[in-house]
Amino acid sequence: MTPDNNGRATDAMKQDLSEAGAHFKGAAAAAGDALKAAGSAAGDEMRLGKAQMKAELADGTLSSLSAAENLGAAGREQVDALMDKGRDLIDSAAELIRERPLASFGIAFAAGWLIAKIGSARSDK
Repeated sequence: MTPDNNGRATDAMKQDLSEAGAHFKGAAAAAGDALKAAGSAAGDEMRLGKAQMKAELADGTLSSLSAAENLGAAGREQVDALMDKGRDLIDSAAELIRERPLASFGIAFAAGWLIAKIGSARSDK
């Protein structure tokens, strides 16, 4: 049996396969280029994200240090306020004692007696 197209079909098939190979090679090259570009873009985004993270951490650290510095001052303010209230209380007690010395003595005596009873009741147990 003799082919009637004298190898033209074989040549056409080879040509088509060659073109398909060229197209597949081009597709692979395009995919590689796309992956390289995506990798480069991802690397750029990672560097940008890292820089932003470092900046936020630095700002957070500075804010924390500032808060720590203010904590000492706030503590001193609270201690000063408590001392002022204590002084006011002592002044009020002194004024009450000057106005009513007998009543003040009676209250102090009763408080001392009550504290002594509570103390002796606990030591008996």
